[in-house]
Amino acid sequence: MGAYFRRKIIIYLLTFVFAVTIDWMIPRFMPGNPITNLLSRFSTRSDTTEVIAGYLNEIYGLDKSPLHQYFAFWAGLFRGDLGVSIYVTGAPVTRVIARALPFDLALLIPAIMLSYIAGNKFGAFAARKKKLDGIVLPIWYVLTATPYMWLGILLAWFFGVALDVLPIAGAYSFSMVPNWSWTFIWDFLKHWILPFSSLFLVQFGGWAIGMRNMIIYELEAEYSRYLESLGASGRLVRRYAYKNAVLPQITGLALQLGVIVAGALATEVVFSYPGIGHLLKEAIMNQDYFLIQGCFLFIIVGVLLANIILDIAYILIDPRIRHTAEGETV
Repeated sequence: MGAYFRRKIIIYLLTFVFAVTIDWMIPRFMPGNPITNLLSRFSTRSDTTEVIAGYLNEIYGLDKSPLHQYFAFWAGLFRGDLGVSIYVTGAPVTRVIARALPFDLALLIPAIMLSYIAGNKFGAFAARKKKLDGIVLPIWYVLTATPYMWLGILLAWFFGVALDVLPIAGAYSFSMVPNWSWTFIWDFLKHWILPFSSLFLVQFGGWAIGMRNMIIYELEAEYSRYLESLGASGRLVRRYAYKNAVLPQITGLALQLGVIVAGALATEVVFSYPGIGHLLKEAIMNQDYFLIQGCFLFIIVGVLLANIILDIAYILIDPRIRHTAEGETV
């Protein structure tokens, strides 16, 4: 087990270094200059623009060589310093991201967990009901093939414009200040429903199809037939089938995390939801190198941590993997 986890840790560390390096490189391949973009917001005399640009380049460390900037980025990362935002002038990137993080967690965690649980349960149920399966399967295929952004636009138009029952922008009303009152919580939930629904529905369709197919496969497997020949009840056979079918779904969750996070970013842009996705869009529009790096770093760390947790959970759930990790033959 120790050797297994050491291999996994090495793989994740190498992945982290590679991903963070790409994270640092991507903003610098963008056309334009962040300092020029920043100066365009202010009215400055032409004879002072060059002086101010040189001063800002020095402050943000952009006057150094790319290699120096790269190692400075890693040095700051180990200190917990991601730099100062150019878009939110003068604010540390960590503070800007910390303000957006609660909104992201409030959207992503319920959407991922509830769609995973509900999709697996309903997919397993529909696999045993031929009439129901024939009705819901086409709907699931449509849902899982629907882009997050497009579904978000449809939901915003239908519920926010046509019916005018739900707000379509922000995480709460612009006239309110965040607090723990029931008025604010209710207002927050009304703004939360549409972004959550767009993420939930797409993921729900995918998990339901996956579990439905796995249940059918498991119920046709030899061990299921053997249990039935021994006189085991259908409920017991289905219970074993579900336990075996859920294992590939856990692997699928690990593989889909990046796609889900990307979908959340697009959804936040549609609804102007003040999470990491909306923040990343603003950072790109303003060529804020440091904020772009910080947003992508949060995504990288979040996806890697989730995969580590799923790896551990998989070992605990599946004894075959555990025995293999311990060097035993199955």
